[in-house]
Parts: sequence; structure tokens; C-alpha cells
Amino acid sequence: MRTIKLILAIAIAAVSLQANAQAKVYMTRDISPEALVKIYKALGVKAHGRVAVKISTGEAGGHNYLKPALIKDLVKEVNGTIVECNTAYPGKRNTTEAHWQTIREHGFDTIAAVDIMDEYGSVNIPVQDRTHIKYNIVGNHLPNYNFMINLAHFKGHAMGGFGGVLKNASIGVASSKGKAYIHTAGKVQSPAELWQNLPAQDYFLESMAAAAQSVHNYFGEGNIIYINVMNNMSVDCDCSSNPAVPVIKDMGILASTDPVALDQACLDLVFNHKASAGDDNQPLIERIQRQHGTHTVDYAAKIGLGSQKYQLVSIDR
Repeated sequence: MRTIKLILAIAIAAVSLQANAQAKVYMTRDISPEALVKIYKALGVKAHGRVAVKISTGEAGGHNYLKPALIKDLVKEVNGTIVECNTAYPGKRNTTEAHWQTIREHGFDTIAAVDIMDEYGSVNIPVQDRTHIKYNIVGNHLPNYNFMINLAHFKGHAMGGFGGVLKNASIGVASSKGKAYIHTAGKVQSPAELWQNLPAQDYFLESMAAAAQSVHNYFGEGNIIYINVMNNMSVDCDCSSNPAVPVIKDMGILASTDPVALDQACLDLVFNHKASAGDDNQPLIERIQRQHGTHTVDYAAKIGLGSQKYQLVSIDR
């Protein structure tokens, strides 16, 4: 009996320790190709095997997406392939042909190999939280990679409130069918039926968190890292062809092995920012609050994807 009680006590203590653990989030105020490489190295997790660098290629007409000139040194450092998936809304990236044209116009194919992962179809991967979605639908090229760098542009988003690494792992890695499936909280897979089947807002946000967790679990600890670049922070996403002009100043680059801690740290920087002339955080805060965007992070923590407790570590000192 004493042995059982001791084992139980140790187990409870371990769970308590994990719940109170603080993830490390590294930060630099510098936004440059050199800083991206520096913060990647600060994480202490070396990319290995076939490396996918997941970015947003940006909708044609938009201009806030992470530019090839900024990311090229990091992609080269890890010998990575830039990966994306087609969108589920009308535009210049909803078909493979149109998406390739946008990729070329934005210059991503000039710095590295590029892979539209759902160009030839989709594949299902399991989800841990099946409250809304029962699986995740991703590009069928995802199994070609051993390691992923989730390289996200932190900014606002019309539907999710904000976009960071959680969105980049969920909506970003999902195929066009998967995007429709997440957006409708598991109702439909056809992009043509998406807008007629939108669920309660929190159900969509929770589906994003579950999908992000599925991608994290798919690669496994030590095989995926997360980076948020906090520049050109419009209230609109890079999926917009006509985004609003950013009114908040650039903040830097943050990185972690914990996507929840990373997005939480970025949200805290925005919400706690002291506004001044020409540097206004209120429009972005209002966009996030209007869509209840912080719920994505809350729910991701609830289902065990990561911790909202973190230690912010500057690499500038």
C-alpha cells in the first residue's frame, strides 16, 4: 500500500511540475537575416534530415509577408525546403497553378526549393483532441520531411483574430480541404461549402488548436521548432490582397520549442505595449479581441500542446 501511495505521489508531483513549468522563449529586437539564424541557433535544436520551412507565401497584392531576403539565410543554414499549401478561398493561391505564379512573383523560388505540399493531394493525420475535428487533412508531401521550422509572421487575422505559429501549424499546414475542415470545425471538407458552414467562433479556434497539436505530435519533440517574426503587424493577415497599413512598430523575432508559450509571449508584448505617436497597439488588440483570438492559445494549453507560462530570454545581451 505504501508503495502504491508513493508511486501516486510521485506521479502527482510530476504532473504538477509539468503544469508549472516555464518554457523558454528567446527574443531579439533585431529583425534581419542574421538575427533569424542567430535565434534559430539559440534554441539549441539542430535541424536534421529533410527540413521543411513552413511560411506563408502571401496573397498576391499583399506586401507584409516575410520576404525572401529576410528568410534566405535561415533556409540556407538548414538546407531547407520552403513548404506551403493551397488556400480554401478565391484568390491567387487557391489552385496549384495560381499559387506557383504567386510564389514566383514573390521570389521564393529564387532562394530555395519550394514545395506546395498538397499539389498532388492530401493525407489524414491523427488528432489528439477530437472535440470538433476527428483528424487533420494535410498535404500528402508532409511525410517527406523529418523536421519542420514553423516560421510565422505574427500579425492580425480577420477570422482568427491573430496569426502566429499556432495558425501557421494548423491552417497553414492543412491542405485546401483541411483548411475548409478546420474552418468549419469538422463539418465539411469542400472549400466551395466553407462559407455556408461556419461554426461558432470558439469551435473554429479550438479546431485550429487541435490541428496545430496534430502537426506537433506528428513530428514529435525535437523535430519541430517555432519562430514568430513581429514586423509589419497589420490587423490583416498575409492572406489578404489588400491589408491595412500597420500602425504598431516592429518588435523583433521570438522563438521557442513551445508554440503555446511563443504565441502567448507575442500576445503579451502587443497587449502590454505602451502606445505613442505613430505606434498604436489598439487596432491590433481590438482585432484580436473581436474574434476572441486569445482563446486559441488558452485552448491549446488546455489540451496539452504547451504552456502559457514562459521565461523570456533576450539574446541581444
